[in-house]
Amino acid sequence: MTDLARQFRRNLLERFLRYAGVRTTSDTVRADKGIVPSSPGELELAEIIAEELRALGIAEVAVTTHGYLCARIPAGPGCACGPPVCLLAHLDTVETVSGADVRPCVFEGYDGTAITLEGGAALDPAADAELAAAKGETIITSDGRTLLGADDKAGVAEIVTLMEILLAHREIPHGEIEIILSPDEETGHGMDFVPTQWMHSRHCLTLDGSGLGEIECECFNAWKSRVVFTGVARHTGTARPAMVNAVSLAADFVSLLPRHESPETTDGRQGFYAPHRVSGTMEDAEVTVLLRDFDAAAMEKRLKIVEQLAQAVIAGHTGSTVTVTHTRQYVNMRESLEKQPVLLNCLVRAAKSLGVTPVFKPIRGGTDGSRLTEMGYPTPNMWTGGHNFHSPTEWASLDQMEKALAVLIEFVVQFAYENI
Repeated sequence: MTDLARQFRRNLLERFLRYAGVRTTSDTVRADKGIVPSSPGELELAEIIAEELRALGIAEVAVTTHGYLCARIPAGPGCACGPPVCLLAHLDTVETVSGADVRPCVFEGYDGTAITLEGGAALDPAADAELAAAKGETIITSDGRTLLGADDKAGVAEIVTLMEILLAHREIPHGEIEIILSPDEETGHGMDFVPTQWMHSRHCLTLDGSGLGEIECECFNAWKSRVVFTGVARHTGTARPAMVNAVSLAADFVSLLPRHESPETTDGRQGFYAPHRVSGTMEDAEVTVLLRDFDAAAMEKRLKIVEQLAQAVIAGHTGSTVTVTHTRQYVNMRESLEKQPVLLNCLVRAAKSLGVTPVFKPIRGGTDGSRLTEMGYPTPNMWTGGHNFHSPTEWASLDQMEKALAVLIEFVVQFAYENI
């Protein structure tokens, strides 16, 4: 499978570069209102890839009204009884860094020194052990003005290239393969309208991870808290003593969140509180807080702490009120995957058979697979070869992308013979 992936290396690279050039920045505000896809570029890329898949000879290709690209190829020779599998990646990129006019730069045979990009951004191997370890590989970056979009267009390119390989080499045994390329993963709404009624598969795999060998089967429990303060508006010239400024209440609330439990002060299995958005006026102000924890009981405590802090802020401010609304976003997929480990075990075997050592690490975040697992479709996550996600210094290794492709080929061959 390694040789076969190498034959399609150039196709994989060119495909990724083309996808990176399409602006697919998603919009949380629109997605929170139920508008999915939340940006026109997501639908544009879905249609581009749909035409590409049809040109490869795939008959079952469709883009739903919500921007999900769905495609299916039948089982290969002698594998009609094998279990189907669904491969997923997401089309959108994060909104916190510009995804407009992405201009990828390719460094073949990376020499291991710092890479200085436009605007002074730099990739420094002295500060990035994964970059240092990629010496000699082909490295892809943006030009420093934008993100690259390897999250998750590297995964998208790998899945589409897999389909190209299976159609070009019909002698390769495999079960029925389904793919879903989704919008709005970055906004947390990637599985809101996923067409499960279309799927034959009961087991799925997302390609949305990072470095070589990374396999993820555990993630945060994730909640979002919406905290709305109501103040007492008055003219600022005659405000004393009756005015209660809702903006000040919101600021006080944010200042009370534990600073030692924020995203920038935690790692590993530590959870956090992350103030995500603040808006409002003197009369009404709103704070959105993201809550993350690997432990469900600890998450319950975090939810209560948010409520307690909100009440503490309005204490003594006559006429002010606060409402707290908690929304669950996704849950830790570990327990569900432990109960249904067939696909995960097959993926691990496929990686090891090609000399890749699996690296198990908890996701400090979530993927569409987190939601799918909760919905009853066990879905671990595997690496794509992208690094430094959500950053102008995001980069990808073509060599690691190629290895992901090789493991994918081996995986679908092995999974075809699983007795599920």
